[in-house]
Order: sequence, then structure tokens, then C-alpha cells
Amino acid sequence: MKTNAGSIQRHLDRPDPDIRLYLFHGPDEAGAHGYAARLAAAMGDGLERVDIEPAALRSEPGRLIDEAAALSLFGDRRLIRISAAGEECFEAVKLLTSAAQPMANPVVIIAPGLKGSGRTVKLAVTASNAISLACYVPEGAEAARLAATMARDTGVRLTGDAPGRLWELCGGDRAVLAREIEKLALFLDAASDRPREADIAALEAIAADREEAQLFETIALIVDGDSAAVGDALRTLDDGPGPVPLLRQLAKKLVTLAALRAEVDGGATIADVIERHRIFFKEKPATSRALRRWDSARLVQAIDRVRQSERQMMSSDSAGDIVTRHLGVRLADSIARRG
Repeated sequence: MKTNAGSIQRHLDRPDPDIRLYLFHGPDEAGAHGYAARLAAAMGDGLERVDIEPAALRSEPGRLIDEAAALSLFGDRRLIRISAAGEECFEAVKLLTSAAQPMANPVVIIAPGLKGSGRTVKLAVTASNAISLACYVPEGAEAARLAATMARDTGVRLTGDAPGRLWELCGGDRAVLAREIEKLALFLDAASDRPREADIAALEAIAADREEAQLFETIALIVDGDSAAVGDALRTLDDGPGPVPLLRQLAKKLVTLAALRAEVDGGATIADVIERHRIFFKEKPATSRALRRWDSARLVQAIDRVRQSERQMMSSDSAGDIVTRHLGVRLADSIARRG
């Protein structure tokens, strides 16, 4: 089934259980990841995300059905995600959309290189249990409308030139735009039932804290195992707070998780630990995922590697930011492989 940017929100905010596949193709990869995140949010807290490499489906196309039909060990809902996909996924998609058995978990495929005339897109368009959307980077007035619409959903009404300026501040990246709008809503104490206006001055007040926010966003991506996004985030270190502050804050985050994980190892449930330590409500889902994916041994090893990297960064013969980037990607990859 083919849809467009004007209709995709209702499909994502109220997911149809009969839809097995969401295919986002086209050059706006950031927009595609934003749509995938919106679907994940609509599926609720405690969602388990399973990432599959596209190359793995070339040799084992039936794996996609297995993951889509499998039940989580913890009873949570699962979202299967394939990023940077191409035509190597065709056989897997064909099996998924034609399988007779029900599927418990939806699949999201992000395929910036797929063409609308390709066989995978054509298959998704004709399948009644799939949704296909072509993603293009918005420009000019369309970009401003997108920023205004996304802000309005959170209770923020952008006035004057603020929509276009916000889009510029975010570098035309929808994922960054969504995070900045969330920050703006918190700053203004805005919500759908208590709308607030935001002008250029409000945007500049938020932008002043951008470097610090960038640091913690990068750490969150590493801890969450979002290997697809963490590489891009780490490449901005030169323009942001720098590698040493990031390594120090990452070590603090891992130490905190290690203390929480020790309580889980002692017999407490993850939910009880999160409530006992009064984790901020917006961080509860990420903290819950982290405590499931990171065991104590892995946390101790990661803390040691982060501290070693910091010492290496401070030495005269350091390889510079490469050390931090390499470590961040490796840590994210190791967690992503755990699912």
C-alpha cells in the first residue's frame, strides 16, 4: 500500500496490527528514521527493538519471518528494523508479506537507495499488509510547514519566521528537529492541552544549550546501541563539546547503570529499580532497555575501556578524536548485536 507524507502520521500513531511492513525509501534517510521512531513511540514503553543487517537477509531471507513472528522473552512488544537496506531484502520481504501465519511484530525497512521503480518497492506498494512511503528532504515553505506541524503536535505554536529558522538550526535533519522541538516544549512547559507560542528569541535560548544537549544525546545513542546514528553524532565532536567531556560523561552514565544493574542481579526487577531511583519519566524506556541489554560484566568492561580511552586521549601521542569515535561505534555495535 502506497501512502504520502500527509497521511503517514495516522498510520504511525495508530498502528494497524494487520500491517507487517513499513518501507521508507528515498533520499531523506533522517526523515525515515524519524518515522520509525514515531512508530516505536506509538507502540508504547518497554518496546524491544531488533536490528538486522541487510546483508544477513540475502543469505537467510527466512530470518525476517522468524523475527517478526517471535515473542519477546520479557513479554514486551518488538519492532524489527533494517537500516540502509537495498534490493537484497526482496526475497525476505516477499516471504514476509505472503506468509500465512500471523506476525506478532511489525518490520521497518529504511532504504535510502531504493528506487520507486525497484521490485522491493513495487512489492510493498501492492501488498495489502505493507505500507510504502517515498521520503524526500523538504525545502523552503514545505520545510517550514513541517517544522510548524511537528511543533504543533507537542503544543508549541511557532510564530513569525521561527519555523524556517528552526529547520535551519537543525540542519534539515528531521530527527534533530524532533529532539529540538521536544526541548522547546519542555522549556515552554507546552503540551497539547496547554499550547504555548515560540518566536526566534525562544529558539535562540534553546540553542545556547545545544552543545551540552549534543553530548548527552550522543551518549544516549551509544548506550542504546543505535549504531546507525551514533557514527554521525560522533563526527560532530569537533564542532561540539569535544571528546574528553564526552568520555567522562559516558563513564559516569555507565557507572550509574552498573549500580542499577547490580540491584537487578541481586533479585530486584527492572521496574522496581527504576521506580526506587526515581528515574525521569522520559528516560524510563531507555533505562529499561539498557538494563536488559547491558549485563554487569559488559558494563565493567565498557567502563574500563572508556577510562583507558580518556587516558590515551590525554597522552602526547594520542590518535585524537579517532580514539573516541572508534570506541563509541564499537560499544554501540556490541549492544546492537544483542538485540
